[in-house]
Amino acid sequence: MPALAKRTEQVMPFYAVELFKQANALNAQGRDVISLGIGEPDFTAPAQVLETLDRAARAGLSGYTPPAGIAPLRDAIAHYYSQQFGATVDPHRVVVTSGASGALLLLSMALINPGDEILMPDPSYPANQNFITGAGGIPRLIPCGAQQRFQLSAADVRKHWGPATRGVLIASPSNPTGTTIARADLQALITEVRQRGGFVIMDEIYLGLYYEQAPQSALTLDEDVIIVNSFSKYFHMTGWRLGWLIAPASMVPAVEKLAASLAICAPSLAQHAALACFEPDVMRIYENRRLSFKQRRDYLLPEFERLGLHVPVVPDGAFYIYADISAHSQDSDDFSHRLLHEAGVAAVPGRDFGAAWARQTMRFSYATGLDRLQEAIARIERFLE
Repeated sequence: MPALAKRTEQVMPFYAVELFKQANALNAQGRDVISLGIGEPDFTAPAQVLETLDRAARAGLSGYTPPAGIAPLRDAIAHYYSQQFGATVDPHRVVVTSGASGALLLLSMALINPGDEILMPDPSYPANQNFITGAGGIPRLIPCGAQQRFQLSAADVRKHWGPATRGVLIASPSNPTGTTIARADLQALITEVRQRGGFVIMDEIYLGLYYEQAPQSALTLDEDVIIVNSFSKYFHMTGWRLGWLIAPASMVPAVEKLAASLAICAPSLAQHAALACFEPDVMRIYENRRLSFKQRRDYLLPEFERLGLHVPVVPDGAFYIYADISAHSQDSDDFSHRLLHEAGVAAVPGRDFGAAWARQTMRFSYATGLDRLQEAIARIERFLE
């Protein structure tokens, strides 16, 4: 066997995927497993999107597109940011990618040199570390507690920025916590990074899934913040592998050059179909679905507290609850394993998201129907008894 590259040892595993495999194996054996693990909406693309896909396929629009994506979709995304999130965006700053993962790959390759350090909050989405590592960088997770909504702060930047630090990678709303960064706190963080000549990559993949006040993009605070977003979560098109980034105009030629070699283009039929997402009738469907997610969250929060699964910070976005299980266990791995195999409920142990709170926390996804959530609560209650 040839020797593998050292980066294969440095890449962080994604335990949620392993949990998903175990749950599928139990399902194959005839067990009924309720998945509160994988962050995949139970909704799928609306009929109008499917019809647009069919028309595009029949019209032969399946060839390569420009590396940055088709112009109508770049225009539509820019308009979406203006209408929904208050940010004026030149469509030429939008690059359509193969999911948010494709966007993070391109940005990591464009911005990170070997040895560069990138600050991230602990907890955070584990795969993001691997894009940094793949580019030769060093992800540095900073423990961020409930008092700061599990989000990186300006004080963290001041304390932990070092000679090798190049920038920060943050998310609002966050996976796994569902928490947003308050506007004043985000402005302070951006200012600290800018004073040090660094970059801010903001993951806004869950920006459309909000449950309190309407959100604004980080671009409304600083137009040079680099944005990552996707059609996977709010638009319920996970397997379509379509996302985008918004970068400063000076960066776009370099990103396009990388995209032309590393991806050629995002899936062309998915690009044409995604144009239907922004039609008024389809946007109303997405709004109704957002309210369904809010209903699920509002059902689960008091039930979790009743069962002693404390939620330190109420999630105001995404579809996750980040719960403290320490009243029942000091080992989230064991708790997760037993919950799956004894109660038939899959949820992700804290180690996926960083070391700081790994043993005492778990992530529960409510991207499944309310009836299944109610059954999951009944199963968890019996399990705890």
